[in-house]
Amino acid sequence: MTDASAAAPKLAAAIDAQFDTEVAFLAEMVRLPTDNPPGDCAPAAEAAAELVEALGFPVERHPVPEAFLRPYGMRSVTNLVVRRRFGAGGPVIALNAHGDVVPPGDGWTADPYGAEIRGGAMYGRGAAVSKSDFATYLFALKAIEAADLPLAGTVELHLTYDEEAGGFVGPQWLIAQGLTKPDLAISAGFSYAVTVAHNGCLHLEVLVRGHQAHAAMPESGADALEAATPILAALYAERHRLAAVVSAEKGIGSAKLTVGLISGGINTNVVPDRVALRLDRRLIPEEDGEAVEAALIALIEAAAPKTPGIDVECRRIMLAEPLKPLAGVERLVDPLTRHATTVLGVPVEATGVPLYTDARHYAAAGVPTVLYGAGPRSILEANAHSADEHLQLADLKAATNVIARTLAELLAAR
Repeated sequence: MTDASAAAPKLAAAIDAQFDTEVAFLAEMVRLPTDNPPGDCAPAAEAAAELVEALGFPVERHPVPEAFLRPYGMRSVTNLVVRRRFGAGGPVIALNAHGDVVPPGDGWTADPYGAEIRGGAMYGRGAAVSKSDFATYLFALKAIEAADLPLAGTVELHLTYDEEAGGFVGPQWLIAQGLTKPDLAISAGFSYAVTVAHNGCLHLEVLVRGHQAHAAMPESGADALEAATPILAALYAERHRLAAVVSAEKGIGSAKLTVGLISGGINTNVVPDRVALRLDRRLIPEEDGEAVEAALIALIEAAAPKTPGIDVECRRIMLAEPLKPLAGVERLVDPLTRHATTVLGVPVEATGVPLYTDARHYAAAGVPTVLYGAGPRSILEANAHSADEHLQLADLKAATNVIARTLAELLAAR
């Protein structure tokens, strides 16, 4: 086995030598707009592929056919795969980061696509979530190449562009098409914890249909908004009940329910003929998504008034199952926590997070999976999905070192 302590100085030296290039690469990624929605990400993927090729890595381009994109509301996606084989045998380790981002919104003090550096941090949409880990993983791979260690196995970089839409045409598509079959997977994350579990998410639309009528004679219609009122009351009662449904996984907390969008009605003087509610139900790892969906639909149907002319329909928008630790995940957790603790000088432990990510697609395929990458202790600290999203460059360098040391250990020739 390669001695980790002997490899560490070589890896650190290689990362130091390339760090200006790594920061410049990340800046170029941030400057490529990849807002999702609308999810027109293929042009940015091609630009990213050319930048990766300029660093000496062959890049496979895997465009996703429109028929796969349409159900998820995306316009174009090209998944990028970089494969680096070392010696014979050994594991196949996939490293996945996503390049699509939520739209920037208001309130920025920096250009969301400017990659401005101030106070030792880079500002820009995607700087922390998760274009940073395009850089982390790529330059960790460059470091283990430069260190010229006796290794056996394969590293695959999966650079995908649909995490904000659920990961169904990114990691899930790559796996379903037989384009990858890793033994282990690491997905984009933060530097101060190794994430082994996360929430799932159900997005459901509730359509309440009635019949319009003149407001002077509301009794001649069927008021969809009035019918929606007890449904809303039942959903909020369920929200309060869920506060006591707490996961045993550290860092997860309780299940959640939010009614995030309400639309309907025709005009002020017209009885509403249609009201749509969209809700977000966060699943803890102990829950099963389809069972939660069935129970929630039953609750809605029971709450709906049995009024003539009123019809209620529930439609699934998205179901993302939780990430649950699989047997074998300790092969990743042990080296990552050990090396991160050494590099960062603070204890780094395995935990869960109350989010959902496309890492779950690897676990669903039976691949032991964790999240680890460049970033602070929480999404709040990074302003992820908020104005002035940023990444401390020191965390970028630290995560690159941790990933490089972990890869060197996992691929050590035996």
